[in-house]
Amino acid sequence: MVATADVLGASMAGPAIRAWQFASALADDGHDVSLLSTAGCTRAGDGRFEVGMLTDVPAGVDVWVVQGSVLQNVPAIAESHACVVVDLYDPYHLENLELSRDRSHRDRMAVVHNATAILNRAMRRGDFFLTASEKQRDFWIGALASLGRVNALTYDADPSLRSLLDLVPFGVAAEPPVRTVPALRGVMPGIGTDDVVLLWGGGLYNWFDPQTLVRAVDEVRQTRDDVRLVFLGGKHPNPAVPAMRTAAETRELSDALGLTGKHVFFNEGWVPYDDRGSYLLDADIGVSTHLDHVETAFSFRTRILDYLWAGLPVVATGGDVFGEVISDSGIGRTVPAEDAEALAVALLSLIDDVDARKACAEASLALSQAYRWDRVLAPLLEYCRNPHRAPDLLDEVAQFNLSRPFDPVRAPTPEAGWRGEVALAKQYLDKGGAGLLARRLANRAGKLARGQRS
Repeated sequence: MVATADVLGASMAGPAIRAWQFASALADDGHDVSLLSTAGCTRAGDGRFEVGMLTDVPAGVDVWVVQGSVLQNVPAIAESHACVVVDLYDPYHLENLELSRDRSHRDRMAVVHNATAILNRAMRRGDFFLTASEKQRDFWIGALASLGRVNALTYDADPSLRSLLDLVPFGVAAEPPVRTVPALRGVMPGIGTDDVVLLWGGGLYNWFDPQTLVRAVDEVRQTRDDVRLVFLGGKHPNPAVPAMRTAAETRELSDALGLTGKHVFFNEGWVPYDDRGSYLLDADIGVSTHLDHVETAFSFRTRILDYLWAGLPVVATGGDVFGEVISDSGIGRTVPAEDAEALAVALLSLIDDVDARKACAEASLALSQAYRWDRVLAPLLEYCRNPHRAPDLLDEVAQFNLSRPFDPVRAPTPEAGWRGEVALAKQYLDKGGAGLLARRLANRAGKLARGQRS
């Protein structure tokens, strides 16, 4: 069972898209899969797996793959004996620091606290966790450690902790994008067939900085009257996601500068998932600008994956994971946060230089192969082929400790002599079998050898 707290429909945001790809890959790998939503579902399956609403918890489920607030909303999943995979690609408690900025102090504190509590509950229950980047993985290891999930049992099972928390970035389809509908050029009033199109491929959220991009376009149009910036994501497909202050402020700025409908364009709706390729293929450069704060540091900008999929050069603010990727791979340009002048220069360096734009596009398309869904989902597929409960969730002592993550417990004094050694060996056998016992004996022998040499 793959369960998301996002809406499954013709138009889908990042979490729902990711859940859909999870279900697709698991079905193709031979599993009996259902994809369920707690928020809304109007999308039918494609014959490989069932799609619907999560209204109850059926018996006989081997593995749940969950996102967001699913475990909070459906506690019976956490209470079951099934293996639970928790997708942590979206650190939404950090997003809520910005999202709730306009609320009262009491409300804002509650919003962030509750998001953190929901994530903590998921981290206490999960048997296996997914994260989108190595930087995110470091962040989540710290969070898991603070809750007691990095313990002797999870460490002895795998000192790298990959069996507890592994890397599954957002991905791209193996097949290249195709045109399914007329999209931007010659379709959206004000955008001609020969214009240079800059595409903002998602929504306008409070942790982004589209205003600096609008100011940069205002500078660019002084020398290039053929530049058109399109903000593709309008009304979010999930009705629970509120209209963002940044969206309104961006439109107001564009209006004040006289750009709206001439050089800056706002799509009012949300492009259907199956048609997004048409819009990407009508663009010349993909853009993404954000503010410099903690959400940026641990984000994974899913829209940039679509840019790679379509082979678009990318111009973006630096400072996040993709800032490093852009700089290292030659797929575009990065600029400092809130620097409209530097952003205008970066845009013009690709708009005016067709060869440079072509080189970045080729590099972007080549890099996309590393992010194909059939490759990045390997850790999830491997786990589901051999699902297993996390060792600390089945251990009585570990469960006692995990129930009191902030209270010290007294470690028992090991029995001395040969009886203590036998008891210790028996513990290793009970916890991890002969393999764990052999590893511990090898470690003991190594320490003894090093002590003799010294």
